[in-house]
Amino acid sequence: MVTAVGKRRVDVLSTLKVSAAPMTIAQIASELAVHANTVRFHLEHLEAAGQVERVQPHHRGPGRPPQLYRAVRRMDPAGPTHYRMLAEILANGLAADDDPAAKAREVGRAWGRTMPRPAADSPVDALVQTLRDIGFAPEPPEPPEPPEDDQLRLRHCPFLELAQTRAAVVCPIHLGLMQGALEGWHAPVAVERLDAFVEPDLCVARLGPKGDSR
Repeated sequence: MVTAVGKRRVDVLSTLKVSAAPMTIAQIASELAVHANTVRFHLEHLEAAGQVERVQPHHRGPGRPPQLYRAVRRMDPAGPTHYRMLAEILANGLAADDDPAAKAREVGRAWGRTMPRPAADSPVDALVQTLRDIGFAPEPPEPPEPPEDDQLRLRHCPFLELAQTRAAVVCPIHLGLMQGALEGWHAPVAVERLDAFVEPDLCVARLGPKGDSR
């Protein structure tokens, strides 16, 4: 829901966008039939957000020249986004591969290799922290030691909606992500496999010694 303040800010920005030349605060206020202080307030926020910019006036006469503003010509970063659609397009593309699971795992693996290792006592602790940061909710929430049974229990899927319809692609990406991260950190352990949805709220990553985890 757009508030009155939000609508007024959009009006100020829209006025600048349709103007062929930079405008003063007084000109914008006159165009919108509002007080100049109202325009000044919104311009400060729009400038801080990088949506408008001040223009140096070509003023050679006496006195202080008025501030001129114009809209920054770029896409609005606060506009609507559809990352779910992008994810579905990419998942569908992977699913069309001859071996979608292998392709998806390698994609995740390549990304995992680029992930920085967080400060932690062991590679497994670093992996747990990384998974926590991404949103996998590994349990326990703050493990002091690596899991004794060589299992990482994940209680949330950050891509749940897509995983429910494209598990054959999304889950191998997750597996590859973990494998790639440990490879990039030159860890002596590896994720051998990922058992997805062993319970409605649980996926389990199985750890083992470093080797060929392909």
